[in-house]
Amino acid sequence: MSIANWPEAERPREKLLARGAAALSDSELLAIFLRTGMRGQSAVEMARQLMLDFGSLSGLLNASLEEFQARRGLGAAKYAQLMASKELAQRALAENMSLTDVLHNPRQVRDFLRLAIAGKDVEVFVAVFLTAQNRVIAVEELFRGTLTETRVYPRELVRRALANNAAAVIIAHNHPSGVCEPSAADHSLTKTLKAALLLVDIRLLDHFVVTGRHAESFAERGWL
Repeated sequence: MSIANWPEAERPREKLLARGAAALSDSELLAIFLRTGMRGQSAVEMARQLMLDFGSLSGLLNASLEEFQARRGLGAAKYAQLMASKELAQRALAENMSLTDVLHNPRQVRDFLRLAIAGKDVEVFVAVFLTAQNRVIAVEELFRGTLTETRVYPRELVRRALANNAAAVIIAHNHPSGVCEPSAADHSLTKTLKAALLLVDIRLLDHFVVTGRHAESFAERGWL
């Protein structure tokens, strides 16, 4: 049965307008983006299949054009729309972080980092440079590694912090394996970077280890 024949209260678009976007599942939200399904498959069914194929919403948002187009009914135009939607979300989160004290809304930082680096297929290391009021000055990807490790140079982090006139820094890297628990190497690196930044009177506020569904905070665990 096509979505047009569903009870009105169950149709994703009508449900969103009546109850708000938060009331919809990932598949329902994706169905609104897709707009139409295919022969024998509604947009919601197509969305559910895509979620299964890519493993998660994060997996879909980080798919390559080739991976996306390999699915029946999807092409370059729809991929461009999806990437534009993702970029708009990232920019909106970054804009909000530049206007408020990020320590007052840690979920905002988590959401931004998960959207930015969770789905990368190699480890990447990013730094969020902050003012004395903990407002974002800039976000930079400083290092890129392999599936299992990233070589991070404290001197480069300090150099970029000074170049941005930062008073504080939040660092983050992803674990492509999906295991969010920080490794012994992650703990050692955090101590080294914190000490290097303190030499130039810059605070290290947090270190996040990011996967598709979670971002583990060193500060919240009492490790900083």
